[in-house]
Amino acid sequence: MNYYLGVDIGTSSVKSLLMDAEGHVAGTSQVGYDIIKSRPEYAEQDMEQLWEAARKTIADVVRRYPEEAAQIRGISYSGQMHGLVMTDENGSLIRNAIIWADQRSQAEIHKIYDIVGEDAYRSVALNSLSTGFLIASLMWVKEHEPENYEKIRYIMLPKDYIRFRMCGEYGTDMSDASSGAIFDTKQRRWAWELIDSLRIDRQIFPTCHESCEVVGTVSRACAEATGLKCGIRVACGGGDTLMQAVGNGIISPGVLSANIGTACQISGGFNEPLYDEAYRTNTFCHVKKDLWMLMGAHLSGGVAMKWLMNQILYMDTFDEMTALASKAPAGSEGLLFLPYLSGERTPYNDPDAKGIYFGMTLRHGREHMIRSTMEGIVFGLRTSIEIFKGLGIEYSKIIASGGGARGQLFLEMQADIFDCDIYTNVGNEQAGIGAAITAAVACGEYADYEEACARLVRMKDTVVTPNRENQKYYEEQFAVYRELYGHNKDLFHMKGSYGEGM
Repeated sequence: MNYYLGVDIGTSSVKSLLMDAEGHVAGTSQVGYDIIKSRPEYAEQDMEQLWEAARKTIADVVRRYPEEAAQIRGISYSGQMHGLVMTDENGSLIRNAIIWADQRSQAEIHKIYDIVGEDAYRSVALNSLSTGFLIASLMWVKEHEPENYEKIRYIMLPKDYIRFRMCGEYGTDMSDASSGAIFDTKQRRWAWELIDSLRIDRQIFPTCHESCEVVGTVSRACAEATGLKCGIRVACGGGDTLMQAVGNGIISPGVLSANIGTACQISGGFNEPLYDEAYRTNTFCHVKKDLWMLMGAHLSGGVAMKWLMNQILYMDTFDEMTALASKAPAGSEGLLFLPYLSGERTPYNDPDAKGIYFGMTLRHGREHMIRSTMEGIVFGLRTSIEIFKGLGIEYSKIIASGGGARGQLFLEMQADIFDCDIYTNVGNEQAGIGAAITAAVACGEYADYEEACARLVRMKDTVVTPNRENQKYYEEQFAVYRELYGHNKDLFHMKGSYGEGM
């Protein structure tokens, strides 16, 4: 039996997943790490630490499943999107990666638009620029760290560096490259005209591949560090949202994914590069040449729950939190949470937006705070669904993934707030499964993604359906939720005593 390894490089951990050619997961391994925040608006990670975490998970899987690991035929990757990794001519890291959650580059975004023109830029990238995107971070380095900028030989995204350490080849894929927002998303190539306008050297941009292209083989150094066999084929892989889509079988129109991870997203696959003309959403290349993804991205998902658990309520586990939240009624008795703890991308693209608990009274307790936080996360996703509907997008079902697929209460909230049946995958690690499927397609185990997903992706028999009584409360709450940002926007942008944005 052939086996395939999916390596998922996330924001909080690396997970490696070993899957056979029939879709059965033999085992997984996970190693965690943190975001480096030397200033409130900064978000960085040490890629050497991420490589060591990846190495440990791979070595652990190889050690625990030696017979299966001996039959690994291919490896691929899922990775946190948007972030900037820079290496010098020797392949050495120049500085920490600046990742998606970083908020330092607002001035650089304005400068880019001043040079190119906002409408001209967005018409090529099909995206508005956001802090934390590769090009905004690169321009920040150019402006504030010229000594580091001058050392750059290649730029890449986080997963690409892990792949480089495993096979020694530079490169990236269309999905991750398009998420860097210096990409001609329709033509599936670097936006060379924009790059030239910004006076950036073309040579620092690596070759782009489709996700299932084989780009190298496991090197001797990687084999010695992990226990893998030399010569195993290595596929390019893709951004985590795209790989989650593959793991859920979303490789054609008609189905949406609702992912709640550290951040959260609503996304779908389309046979043309659909985009919102107001650029409230993101349009990226999907995993094959005739497919694109439309995505609504929200910056606070599970991170809001983690913040509430560790810094506010001092509770021990998410299970403990959700058990307590289930004691509060739908709508949290009028308590609403605006989940903009790290700013927000969809629909406002505002790094200065802030979180709010609105409607709090003496009758509210911990159970209401937890439930309203969960509801606020799902309300955020609902705003993206409303944009999708406005674009005429039709869908038959929504598949929940990430942490939002692992608890009944989150699933029920999604069904009620989205007014749609919610499906879940048999497996819990859709991004890792998507990466392993990509490796299988790359190695010829399956002719294409369609055949692979039809054979390997399995949904649970249970479907969570909307509760009509709860929907009444949620519709009322959602109407108020949509007003909160507009009524507080000016306050968010005041310069004052708290936060970098005030």
